[in-house]
Amino acid sequence: MFECKQYHYASSSKALSRLKKKGYEVDFNLLQNRILDYPQDFKIIYIFRYEGESSPEDCSTVYGIECVSSGEKGVFVMGNPAYDGSCASNLLHQIEIEGRLNQKREIA
Repeated sequence: MFECKQYHYASSSKALSRLKKKGYEVDFNLLQNRILDYPQDFKIIYIFRYEGESSPEDCSTVYGIECVSSGEKGVFVMGNPAYDGSCASNLLHQIEIEGRLNQKREIA
């Protein structure tokens, strides 16, 4: 469920543009129920972080995710986790955390 390549770009729009060029075209923000109903089908491939210049609280995360069962590639944009309470955002954030823990276990 997790294969992370993390990048920092000047803006979320640049990250979205970059992902679109790589074929990540589905907007999974519009399909959140699929993520909630079938989280095992989704794999995080890219993580792009953006922090606003004026305030560290003005941040966002752009996930490049793939649906393993259908082969679809798309994006999910999450605002600051402290303020973004959507269930799909929370689930993707949890998948990211679990993936990092699993990577550490594999290395050790």
